[in-house]
Amino acid sequence: MLRSMYSGVSGMRGFQTKLDVIGNNIANVNTVGFKAGRVMFKDILSQTVSGVTRPEEGTTGGVNAKQVGLGVAIASIDTIHTPGSAMTTNVPTDVRIDGDGFFAVAPNADGGTPYLTRAGDFKVDAAGQMVNGDGMFVLDSNGAPIVLDPAEVKAFSIAQDGGIIAVNADGTTTATGIQLGIVKVTNPNGLEKIGGNLYRMTPNANVDGEVTLTTANDPEAGTGAIIAGQLEMSNVDLTSEFTEMIVAQRGFQANSRIITTSDEILQEVVNLKH
Repeated sequence: MLRSMYSGVSGMRGFQTKLDVIGNNIANVNTVGFKAGRVMFKDILSQTVSGVTRPEEGTTGGVNAKQVGLGVAIASIDTIHTPGSAMTTNVPTDVRIDGDGFFAVAPNADGGTPYLTRAGDFKVDAAGQMVNGDGMFVLDSNGAPIVLDPAEVKAFSIAQDGGIIAVNADGTTTATGIQLGIVKVTNPNGLEKIGGNLYRMTPNANVDGEVTLTTANDPEAGTGAIIAGQLEMSNVDLTSEFTEMIVAQRGFQANSRIITTSDEILQEVVNLKH
């Protein structure tokens, strides 16, 4: 009797977690560079009522095990790193990665371990520093903050390899020698979300948690091309999320019904002594 109640409680917990993840996905449907999450379930260890018996030819047949499941648990909460849709903005500092890789940003100009992001909505401040919306410094392929001298660079464009090309007053162009840094991650699901569209590198994402910056559009490194004037939007599929929300809602309700029914039957058993 109590086993069904335990199963119902575990089911409610599981579907509540699923609803939490779905709610976060829907809330971030228009967040630049956001990657949707998903919940995967696994069954809990089953209680064996009777074990397996082997068949004896001509004497007895084999008997399968009789087992009662004890509920459900969360197997994993994954981040789905499929590309989001492209939104054209025609803003020179808006960039997206067409393929694998992450931009690197640092909270200060003195170095330290950078954070990773797919959100390429960058700006150039009054000092010529390229920063994200929170003022973090965008790093180049050498791991240094990108700084464009306002006195020399009045306008610029960004090539597919991340190279920043200055546009002179007469319309001619000059390569600045600066390239946007890209980090290739072996296991993107190993990254930790820390908010603000940022990820923290971990030893399960890259070996020893190493952050190695390289250039974009590099076949050897496996990095994607930089597309300037566009942003990568959220990869959340609202149709799929609403479908999953209904499934989670019905699952939660059904598990609560299991608890209610089990409690009613248990009450009947208690009343037998009267």
